[in-house]
Amino acid sequence: MPRPRIRQDGVGVPTARGVGSLPQLAWPEGRGVVPLGSLSAQDNCSALPAPGNARRIRWGGGHVSAGAFSSASETKPWNPCRVCNFMSHEKCMKHVRSPCAWAASSWVRVPVAHCFGPRGLYKRRFCNVCRKGLEAPALRCEVCELHVHPDCVPFACSDCRQCHRDAPQDHDTYHHHWREGSPSSGARCEVCRKACGSSEVLVGLRCEWCGVQAHSVCHVALAPECTFGRLRGMVLPPACVRLASRNFSKKHCFRIPEPAAPEPGEGDDGVDGGVAPTGREALSAPESSKLTLRVFDGNDALQRNHFRLVTVPRQARSQEEAALQAFYISDDPQGFELQPLPSSPHGGESGDPGEAPGSGATKEEVLRGPGSRDPTSEAWVIRALPRTREVLRVYPGWLKVGVACVSVRLTPQSTAGSVVLEVLPLLGRQVEGPESFQLVEVLMGSRQVQRTVLEGEWLLLDRLQDIRQMSVQQMSQTRFYVEESRPVVPCVSLFVGGLPASLDSQEYSTLLWEAMAPKADVVSVSHVYASQGAVVLDVRCFAEAERLYVLARDTAVQGRPLTALVLPVVLHTNLPPDCCPLLVFVNPKSGGLKGRDLLCSFRKLLNPHQVFELTNGGPLPGFHVFSQVPHFRVLVCGGDGTVSWVLATLEETRHRLACPSPSVAILPLGTGNDLGRVLRWGAGYSGEDPLSVLLSVDEADAVLMDRWTILLDAHAADGAENGMANGEPPKVVGAQAGDPALQHPKYPSLPCSSQHAQGPAPGPPPTLGALWAPTPTPGDLGARRLAGRWVRRSLAQVVQMSSYCGIGIDAELSLDFHQAREEAPGRFTSRLRNKGEYVRVGLQKLSRARGLHRELRLQVEQQEVELPSLEGLIFINIPSWGSGADLWGPDSDSRFEKPRMDDGLLEVVGVTGVVHMVQVQGGLRSGIRIAQGSYFRVTLFKATPVQVDGEPWVQAPGHIIISAAGPKVHMLKRSKQKPRKAVSSPQEA
Repeated sequence: MPRPRIRQDGVGVPTARGVGSLPQLAWPEGRGVVPLGSLSAQDNCSALPAPGNARRIRWGGGHVSAGAFSSASETKPWNPCRVCNFMSHEKCMKHVRSPCAWAASSWVRVPVAHCFGPRGLYKRRFCNVCRKGLEAPALRCEVCELHVHPDCVPFACSDCRQCHRDAPQDHDTYHHHWREGSPSSGARCEVCRKACGSSEVLVGLRCEWCGVQAHSVCHVALAPECTFGRLRGMVLPPACVRLASRNFSKKHCFRIPEPAAPEPGEGDDGVDGGVAPTGREALSAPESSKLTLRVFDGNDALQRNHFRLVTVPRQARSQEEAALQAFYISDDPQGFELQPLPSSPHGGESGDPGEAPGSGATKEEVLRGPGSRDPTSEAWVIRALPRTREVLRVYPGWLKVGVACVSVRLTPQSTAGSVVLEVLPLLGRQVEGPESFQLVEVLMGSRQVQRTVLEGEWLLLDRLQDIRQMSVQQMSQTRFYVEESRPVVPCVSLFVGGLPASLDSQEYSTLLWEAMAPKADVVSVSHVYASQGAVVLDVRCFAEAERLYVLARDTAVQGRPLTALVLPVVLHTNLPPDCCPLLVFVNPKSGGLKGRDLLCSFRKLLNPHQVFELTNGGPLPGFHVFSQVPHFRVLVCGGDGTVSWVLATLEETRHRLACPSPSVAILPLGTGNDLGRVLRWGAGYSGEDPLSVLLSVDEADAVLMDRWTILLDAHAADGAENGMANGEPPKVVGAQAGDPALQHPKYPSLPCSSQHAQGPAPGPPPTLGALWAPTPTPGDLGARRLAGRWVRRSLAQVVQMSSYCGIGIDAELSLDFHQAREEAPGRFTSRLRNKGEYVRVGLQKLSRARGLHRELRLQVEQQEVELPSLEGLIFINIPSWGSGADLWGPDSDSRFEKPRMDDGLLEVVGVTGVVHMVQVQGGLRSGIRIAQGSYFRVTLFKATPVQVDGEPWVQAPGHIIISAAGPKVHMLKRSKQKPRKAVSSPQEA
């Protein structure tokens, strides 16, 4: 056998079919047009035809020349690519470094699948495959800046950001991850300082980690190593995150909830051709001189009825090249042929993909014009002709060698074992025996990367032919790696929530065994969060981990569905000394419903593994992932209730954290946002650049804030036991439904509904929204401290408070609002509408007179306080209430100290009704100052509405104890000066 050819380009990529090399291993996964400004909107290649008789000339990036021509608006000759819509001036062809769509997968450094979200409209964006504008609803990756048409998804290569380690890699440095078309229209090239962005065509490159922007030609002058830019101290480095993601989709790895109804083509990278044609060109009627064919690219497309419409001249003799171009394949057309697909007796295509296509109409019969059958009803399948010899590129898998790949010639006798034996000397591993290595086939699909270990006796030519028979286009996305065949010991961390609270490890193991029957030899309970009703399982088998994950999502324990999440492992010993990663929590249902866009933005600016959606498991999974990180900060995106929920979870898990007191910043997304106002984060998020938000967090000042424990003790023991068993605060705490003592003027019976009891723990059920009180569990530290003094723990329930606690009229208004939002969530889509609903429910109570002072008794520091006539009693910890109102007032009073949020004191203020509350919010009056202290006891004689940090419920008659809770929390207060401009230069960074 002749000596295989090896490309020795240092760390360059191999030259294949005329593709140039780069001075680094990673080719930019985008494509660029050079020079900038050479294309206009009307000259975009999507509207320019290519000459049919041009020679197949290869130029930079693997593009196939279609011949030079000039447009009416340009004197310089253009040269379009035959395969993709890339265009360049003829004199610029030698400078082109953007790969053609067919060759893009050859330049991928590490195959990583994309994670596409729901379809949406993206203005002034272009498809990264066909380079045309996104005028119709398109798809966007949730992790990177890839935008594609739905029918271009199968042709997108797996070049997403690598956010974690999935194998024992040995890369010491992290390279830039380039994406074309990401720079804004005003972006400047880092090298030449000229404009490198455009809103008219797909131009310019941008690193999706550090944000450096450059022309496709200029970027090669930059150092290949990425420093993560201005956010390098906040980003969780990918080399410090380990996740065995085999058998799990990208959405599962990044904890992205899947839609209830799958998108068309979801999971199979295509669109059902029987319903909607794949090609957008089919929307326009074909010319009479042209013929439209339905072309399948193999047996897999036949089985799923996925085809592409190909328009060719009616008098043309060879349509193979046009069919290959429709599938972004640039191989020699002489190695393929179009075979007519026989029709079934029912008028459709034959369902047997292996059936010989000789019985149907021939291609000449379809093409000869008048008198033939309707050509648009005919279907063709493109087949690869058998080959006796072939050149195979083999890539080293995670090996530190000086080459990107080696090439070997295959013969009919070549097997996977013989190829490994031939490749090892070329990679400098000839000393080691071939039995220590294996040949792995990797399919780099856009949605999933599949690995198949080839047995040593497999004939590779037969294997390649089988792949082409299955899908011709799939062959261009298939790679072969030689890897060490050392045994892989997987360890998947599986978070399971929604279990009953306050059990021990053995009881949780019994529950899981009864519900899911895990294999005891490969599954163990590594962490137990009894107060939250959650456990973390270590699974040492990929198949078992997948089975448990799928089963847990469809399992209910004691009437409550379980929550299952795949969690990464942070390698805290590998973190840089100056790294203080940011843990981000986002509540997409808060306030104006802007959390969904922020989730996507933060996933792209940071590592997706440090961004958690609170509606999918709550805050506990995030704190568990960061439990061993020595230093980190927290960003909470939500309203006051969301902030209190996260702080309560932090208090419960503090003793498990290596960083027990992380600083917490706020991005206000709620309606009132009082805590965000006090800490200078604003009255509410109004579309500020997410990068500016992160820079502000990085430069914020640390301050202290008191935390308070509210212990709820009702008289009826049975109901209290039921509420505590679920680990959740029912609408009526501490009594059973129908109890005469619980009769409320407007809410005659508010039981602990079965819908609430079935909500997923540790977060709020989706249907209850803000009726969830933050983590009210009897195992809280504050509960243990207070329970021994005055009440049995089994009759008490604990709530944590950060900002304020209201009893009476303000809690009743909040409860009405949340019930209205629960009944019609579609009406509450903005902060302004939410405030309008508050006004509506407030007007209904203008003439209401209840006399709250006769229905409760207040004790401050063991001293009873006589209450004036009032309708609401409010305990405030911060100088903001009711969307920024100063309830305490600015006037000095010798009886009380000046309020501060870190003085260890609460202020008690009363309001006389709705009119008084409106006057306070308008700045016309202040509340009635009643008391100031650190220990309070409220005795309720009737069922009364209560709210804590905006989360309301109806409290049963009994006692409410308020006292300081543990250590103060560290909050981040926004700096007064504007954040420094983001650093884009590696030299400045």
